[in-house]
Amino acid sequence: MTQGVAAGRPQPQTTVEPAGGPFLRHTQAGRRTQYNVTGVALGGLVANPLVAAPGYTKGYRVKIIATGGTGTATLATINDTPGSICSLVQLKDSFGTPLIVGPGYETLQLLQLYGGQFGLGNAANVINLPTSSAVSTATASAGNFTLSTYLPLEFAKAYGVISSANASLLPTLQFNVAASGSFFASAPSLLPTLQFVVDQDFYWLPEGVSVEPPGIGTSCQWIYQPANPTIGSAATTQVQLPRLGGYLTTIIADLRDSNGFRVDAYPSAGNRLRFLVDGVPLIDTDITSLYDDLAIQMGIGTGFNNNGTTNSNTRPSGTVAISRKQSLDQTSHGLLDTGETFLSTNPGTQVEFAAAPWGSVATAPATLNALCGQVVPSGALIQGLPEV
Repeated sequence: MTQGVAAGRPQPQTTVEPAGGPFLRHTQAGRRTQYNVTGVALGGLVANPLVAAPGYTKGYRVKIIATGGTGTATLATINDTPGSICSLVQLKDSFGTPLIVGPGYETLQLLQLYGGQFGLGNAANVINLPTSSAVSTATASAGNFTLSTYLPLEFAKAYGVISSANASLLPTLQFNVAASGSFFASAPSLLPTLQFVVDQDFYWLPEGVSVEPPGIGTSCQWIYQPANPTIGSAATTQVQLPRLGGYLTTIIADLRDSNGFRVDAYPSAGNRLRFLVDGVPLIDTDITSLYDDLAIQMGIGTGFNNNGTTNSNTRPSGTVAISRKQSLDQTSHGLLDTGETFLSTNPGTQVEFAAAPWGSVATAPATLNALCGQVVPSGALIQGLPEV
């Protein structure tokens, strides 16, 4: 009697591990499509429902592709493109808790650069990815571009993921597309249309064993908020970040003038920037030393890579970051972090930046905006290496 596999019958799973050990030993990393929407106009809205997956979501891969534009174009906010194609990005869990909320440039480019939850080094700058391309000003393709980016949930390996197997309890993801006048100073004769491709990176449900990711229910939330008060040109001012709570992994400062353009009005070389917690200056640094920290910790602004090639991962004007993801080394290792040095805060904690003086601002006053990675644990924060 011949033997074989009946049509339609799945093959047996051959990668099952013996019982025992951490979640990562029993799962597999996977990816599946969520949606592919074409023909989106500038000023439109993309809010397609997300799709269930048999496991735990660790983030969403996003590609925004602009095609069909022709004619000349001068970009209105050239140092914010292409992320500024979205005026607002909102990722919320199934109960409406904000996980990532902010303008497109900050949520689609800055978070990935400074947050340590996507790539490292040059790859952390999403415009350096092979599939990304800058906004074209050529006549035949004016306004066309590709932005490949990532909306992360996982902040340490397998930690911070959310369950996605229940189709009635899924996150929501919404992109508010910028209007033409917000993206172009002078629009192309034919505006491009947009394509949004969203894929889900996830961990499959373990086969043959009951085990969950570490700290299930814990989330790392990124919410973009303005600090107060505003900053006058060359003023000596102390600004307060919005009240926080949870464990801070990274504090990204985004300084903008009264027109909303990023401005590098941090103290000039030789002057100092202070980072205060409850009135105590945890960091009181010459501004150039802080720029050196970004090179040492994140590879941002260094001239050359270790192999001698030029590093194009420059610091975006108007932005700096203070990282608390160096628990193991002076260098950020992305998802490899124990969380021992995360900054513990509560709603009464006062976090401030101060300078004496700040730099000059041509169109004052400036506003310091904060994009903070804030871990909100379910129960106590798991410290150490949760995946082992």
